[in-house]
Amino acid sequence: MDRRNVLVSGGTRGVGLAVARKLAADGYRVFALGRKESDDLARAIAEFDAGVMNFLPFDLSNVDGIPELVRELKAEHGPLYGLVNNAALGTEGLLSNMHNSDIQRLVTLNTVSPIVLTKYAVRSMMTACAGRIVNISSIIGFTGYSGLSVYGATKASMLGFTRSLAREVGRMGVTVNAVAPGIMETEMTASMSGDQRAKIAGRAALKRLVDVEDVAAAVAFLMSDAARNITGSTMTVDAGNTA
Repeated sequence: MDRRNVLVSGGTRGVGLAVARKLAADGYRVFALGRKESDDLARAIAEFDAGVMNFLPFDLSNVDGIPELVRELKAEHGPLYGLVNNAALGTEGLLSNMHNSDIQRLVTLNTVSPIVLTKYAVRSMMTACAGRIVNISSIIGFTGYSGLSVYGATKASMLGFTRSLAREVGRMGVTVNAVAPGIMETEMTASMSGDQRAKIAGRAALKRLVDVEDVAAAVAFLMSDAARNITGSTMTVDAGNTA
């Protein structure tokens, strides 16, 4: 089976791991990028034939190393068909109290790194006149949330990036879309109490939180041929929280 190559940043846990596993099951060759291989990722890799799901070690805070990362990946495995920009920090804090270094880390990892990674990944897609880019944003990028102003700013930036890049590369057969999840049960929300989760779920039309598998299914659709005429769009997956 000739599998298309897809790179999933932050693919070692949470949403990224769910996306990586779903895409591998759908017939893609997946490279899950992260700083360290998690036990959950190792178990997921073992579920598939050798070479279907792979760990790609890299720290995206090393922005200068991204060009070489993409060059080496292409030289060893061939060009990328898809890119899922999922890696992100969810650091909380009131802006007035947040250390400047924390602000810089958030903006670098959540905005600068995915833009630079996309710059180098999209070139082979443009050459092939085919490709898929999916940016993982958040409903906080357009609703706001107290204590997450910097995080919200970075997620809003990915929505504007999605729309503009879609116009740049669309004529070369590359689609660019975003998925905006609602609050999920992930490490980013581990600090929330049960009452806080229940309150958030109570505001949703479906009265529940989102599962990471729901987000993975949305990404898989946008990566598929069925979504060939969808670009520059944002798919909201929030159980009706923003309905």
